[in-house]
Amino acid sequence: MDSLQYRLTSPEETIKFGARLAEYLKPGDVITLEGDLGAGKTTFTKGLAEGLHIKRVVKSPTFTIIREYKGRLPLYHMDVYRLEDSDEDLGFDEYFEGEGVTVVEWAHLIEDFLPADRLAITIRRVGDDERELMIEPTGERSNSVCEELRNESISD
Repeated sequence: MDSLQYRLTSPEETIKFGARLAEYLKPGDVITLEGDLGAGKTTFTKGLAEGLHIKRVVKSPTFTIIREYKGRLPLYHMDVYRLEDSDEDLGFDEYFEGEGVTVVEWAHLIEDFLPADRLAITIRRVGDDERELMIEPTGERSNSVCEELRNESISD
């Protein structure tokens, strides 16, 4: 399972990449997002929502922890930053095994609750608008998504 790495040069490109990735997602897929504040995690999620045909404006769920959106597939957007010192299970399995796609920002804080198979994405700032996005598949399903992305890149 090889990781994929992309260099994105603007917020618009980050949104476009998220929308492209959404085309390959199925119910039960989980994406974890890591990166410093302002790295582009919510911007990426906005693109994912666009690709899932979600019409509502996507906002960071920092204070609500979980926001749900309806589209081609439901999107469950979690920001677990505020759960750093908590062992509380908020019913994560219901989302991870549900009918939608789950995105978890600051996922390392709930590592024990995460499914083994997920797309682990890290976004790093490398300039004012430039980002490096690394996707690490952690299982069979996430690896197949990466293979589809890799094949698309070859045929573009």
